Amino acid sequence: MSAESKSSPIKALVGVAVIVVLFMSVFFFKTPEKLTVPAELQAVLWPEPRQLSDFELSGGEGEAFDLSHLEGKWTLLFFGYTSCPDVCPMALSVMKAVYDDLAEYPDVQAKTQVVFVSVDPERDSPKHVAEYAAYFDERFIGITGSLEAIDGFAKQMHAGYIKDEPGEGGAYQVSHTGSIYLIGPKQRVHGAFPPPHRPKVIIEQYLDVVKLRG
Repeated sequence: MSAESKSSPIKALVGVAVIVVLFMSVFFFKTPEKLTVPAELQAVLWPEPRQLSDFELSGGEGEAFDLSHLEGKWTLLFFGYTSCPDVCPMALSVMKAVYDDLAEYPDVQAKTQVVFVSVDPERDSPKHVAEYAAYFDERFIGITGSLEAIDGFAKQMHAGYIKDEPGEGGAYQVSHTGSIYLIGPKQRVHGAFPPPHRPKVIIEQYLDVVKLRG
């Protein structure tokens, strides 16, 4: 019997052993599966949260509002402008109703903040935006900034807006995203509540998100 024939059974056994080891390593050390978004939240949650990078906008007293202001809180955030005839006041009224009703869940309410970002700095000073947001609730935060800063932040959020052509007298409107964005305490964007906005539905979905990803 040749040396090659004698070694064949050994080679076969080694081959089987290698296959078994590989199988066991895949079985025991496989990569964890991504968290599946429940069907009832698929219209709200993105498959994976997206980490925000730093930005700098301005609050009512001219103070900086940056990434650190989103740490440790769940943030409901809306892009708009104070001259908005309908969508913005409606959205802020909805967020007011949501925030008030969260009083039934004090732990969640304490970790929730509402932020309104004006995309019309030409007409909206930081002070004016802050006063506008506070009109709906004194705890609401109104911010804005330079067009460059707003553009950069909006792109991170995947939010869009565009200044419409001025009409007679130079008046104009701004077309903008109508969704309420949801940012988590680790400064990651989790998704957005699309219109039409119904406070009770948002509260139910929001509580589910906090439970799922909190």
